[in-house]
Amino acid sequence: MNKKKYVYWQDENMWLGYLSEFPDYMTQGDSLDELKENLKDIYYELSSGIIPCVRRVDELEVA
Repeated sequence: MNKKKYVYWQDENMWLGYLSEFPDYMTQGDSLDELKENLKDIYYELSSGIIPCVRRVDELEVA
């Protein structure tokens, strides 16, 4: 199972969030479960290569 970190918060009646790897692409849901499903959908779209010029965050090791 592949796990991805995400950031989320509740704003009034909506749940908002984004994947840590793709912070430019936010999604929302009426519930936390719906938000999680939307985050899965956006992950597959962003990592499939269908969307051009996707910006990502990664970590670089320097000595």
